[in-house]
Amino acid sequence: MSGLIGKKIGMTSIFDENGKNIPCTVIEAGPCVVTQVRTKGVDGYEALQLGFDDKNEKHSTKAALGHFKKAGTVAKKKVVEFQDFATEQKLGDLIDVSIFEEGEFVDVQGVSKGKGFQGVVKRHGFGGVGQATHGQHNRLRAPGSVGASSYPSRVFKGMRMAGRMGGENVKVQNLRVLKVVAEKNLLVVKGCIPGHKNSYVIIQK
Repeated sequence: MSGLIGKKIGMTSIFDENGKNIPCTVIEAGPCVVTQVRTKGVDGYEALQLGFDDKNEKHSTKAALGHFKKAGTVAKKKVVEFQDFATEQKLGDLIDVSIFEEGEFVDVQGVSKGKGFQGVVKRHGFGGVGQATHGQHNRLRAPGSVGASSYPSRVFKGMRMAGRMGGENVKVQNLRVLKVVAEKNLLVVKGCIPGHKNSYVIIQK
């Protein structure tokens, strides 16, 4: 599956040929350098390792610097492997946003915004008591009953409760490519993608 590493720039909206306002996300997609070529003979599988976004050498380990030196490039902040790449590439090759075309559909994967410790109303969409009576004093956003009685005397695993929300790997599928701005390495896709501004995302065809 071909793809690129990118960075979320932010959201905007554009008008289509029918005058409809479409919300979209702008992604800085590549250029990415092929930093390693995995082969079945050596690694047991075939894949391309791509690197994106230059990193300061003093913040890199010597092992990483040696790895990127083989590809003839500087150290990279983000490295991702893509299996079953559509085109054959060599070590050190540059892959840019031109692999995408307007009108095709892509999948975008990123880490969603972290929202900290949240209750069941925000995290799972519970309705709360809703100003009901029957003695529910200051319990309007409480989860309600969570466990059984004397048997089994425990809370079942997987129960929807309060806890850490966000900060998870999320993939949004079938987003239509609205524009490809090759000279600025920009990709405009319909809809929203996970993550905050300037977060790294993986775009797959």
